[in-house]
Amino acid sequence: MVKIRLQRVGKKKAPFYHVVVADSRSPRDGKIVEQVGTYNPMTEPATIVLDNEKVEKWIKNGAKPTDTVKALIEKAAK
Repeated sequence: MVKIRLQRVGKKKAPFYHVVVADSRSPRDGKIVEQVGTYNPMTEPATIVLDNEKVEKWIKNGAKPTDTVKALIEKAAK
């Protein structure tokens, strides 16, 4: 199964995330299929950059977003 989820990058105590499409069996920071955006919770307000066309394409193809990514997609749409 393919999931849309967060991949953590950045230093200790300074998180930065890539929003990626990956196989659900691969580790959090393991092999990905495609990067579809970024999320930076350290800025005020948090910065969310998503390629909406790619996200919609993957959801139509059966990829399931995690709860956190689903909330980010809704927040970015506002």
